[in-house]
Amino acid sequence: MPAGSIKRMRIPFRILALIIGSWAAVEASLPTVDAEMPIVARLFLIATIASAAWLICAVLLFLLDLALARYRVDGPDNRVARRIRTQVLILRRLAIVATVVLAAGAILLTFPGAQAAGASVLASAGVVSIVAGLAAQSTLANVFAGMQLAFSDAIRVDDVVIAEEQWGRIEEITLTYVVLHIWDDRRMVLPSTYFTSKPFENWTRRNSELLGSVEFDLDWRVTPAEMRDEMHRVLDRTELWDKRVAVLQVTDAVGGYVRVRILVTAVDAPTLFDLRCYLREELVAWLHDSSPQSIPRQRVQLVEAEAPARRPARTAVSGSSGDRSLFSGEDAADAARGTQFTGPISTVDAAQLQRETGRQRMPRGDNS
Repeated sequence: MPAGSIKRMRIPFRILALIIGSWAAVEASLPTVDAEMPIVARLFLIATIASAAWLICAVLLFLLDLALARYRVDGPDNRVARRIRTQVLILRRLAIVATVVLAAGAILLTFPGAQAAGASVLASAGVVSIVAGLAAQSTLANVFAGMQLAFSDAIRVDDVVIAEEQWGRIEEITLTYVVLHIWDDRRMVLPSTYFTSKPFENWTRRNSELLGSVEFDLDWRVTPAEMRDEMHRVLDRTELWDKRVAVLQVTDAVGGYVRVRILVTAVDAPTLFDLRCYLREELVAWLHDSSPQSIPRQRVQLVEAEAPARRPARTAVSGSSGDRSLFSGEDAADAARGTQFTGPISTVDAAQLQRETGRQRMPRGDNS
């Protein structure tokens, strides 16, 4: 039985007993106190309602603490305990809020003006509820989402989830928000509607056991059988492995490397992370000590520079005039041939051309 809950009940019970006793003493000594001193009677009534509400809240907290004490979350298989704890925490908040609201309403009804205005308030309750619903639409959505999370068993306190690409545990679930305790001791506060409208990962939905992988890119000279034997020897030396799954497979062998993947299991996510790190460190040390040829390498092939290929010689056309070396196929011949087409063009004098033409047309005479 929690001692703190009993202490919380003792104080409001004594105050309520004191108020009721004082009120009874005043009524006994002054029978006409209700007619002559209505303010005093109303004060006793308000104090009685407030202290009674305080005592009811303390009793509710005591009963819910008893329920929480029966379901501890520090055990190995605590899925049911976490579900009950989440629902009890939500119910405790709802009960306290309902008790406070009812007590406040009872206190207001002790005033005559509030009783007279009750009819008009009830008549306008429909319009007020519509306006309030529109104004607090997001808040009401979070409230209903929080109640849905509490009783749908989607998430529970101490669940391991992935939300907004962050890994953490559910630390607190309220009517409007959820507190996520991230692995590096940060707290992420998410609205309750996040877990009812967006996808997220719950690693402890049914059980906490998980499967993880460790991958290596090694040289083609690796021996998977020897590496598999070393993996089993490493796992047998540690208590992090739950002895369910231990598999070594070659999943790929392209691009100059051999991809080796190891699958292991552990009881929960933190243990699995430690197991993967431990197995990776031990196998890296084994590769350096016992199988150095398996360490990945970059291979480079050195070749000598080849001589540039010569162009085949071109055969000159028979009967052609000019320099035949211009068409030999060599680089110097190509440059010389280019100058023949791009050099200056010679011109012939018109008078000289006419004299040569007339000499060719002159008839031959006798030798005499």
